[in-house]
Amino acid sequence: MNITKNIKQIAKTVLINEAKAVENLTNFIDNDFEACVREIIQCKGRVVLTGIGKSAIIANKIVATMNSTGTPALFMHAADAIHGDLGMIQAEDIVICLSKSGNTPEIKVLVPLLKRRGSKLVALVSNTKSYLAEHADYVLNATIGEEACPNNLAPTTSTTAHLAMGDALAVCLL
Repeated sequence: MNITKNIKQIAKTVLINEAKAVENLTNFIDNDFEACVREIIQCKGRVVLTGIGKSAIIANKIVATMNSTGTPALFMHAADAIHGDLGMIQAEDIVICLSKSGNTPEIKVLVPLLKRRGSKLVALVSNTKSYLAEHADYVLNATIGEEACPNNLAPTTSTTAHLAMGDALAVCLL
């Protein structure tokens, strides 16, 4: 196969995979999504986004979008939170935790700490049966079929889906 043709086909396949995943998110805009938006609108504090790995990078971008659109938000890395940065969360804040699996060790340590503080917890996950989803007050479902990576490992489609769901949330909060 011509290498140029192969490159073009791979790129098209990635974009189609991710576009389908984003389109499928419309099926997950449910009562939890609506209740989450209402909770944030009534919030007297800030929205704190957190995550591990690539989810942390996406959380940072969602923070930037929220701040640009008038929703006070900040980022707290989940690993830093369990090592002392949890103090940055105020009683009035709402925490949105991004995680594809919802079962990472750091998240499993962080969730009980947040719940003990009385923080409202939103899970933005691709696994609605996860530890994070089961312990959250609200679940934003960003489930995907598969990653665009041929090994179904590299966070590609999942990060795109989480980013799109974050954008939908930010725009609803305008």
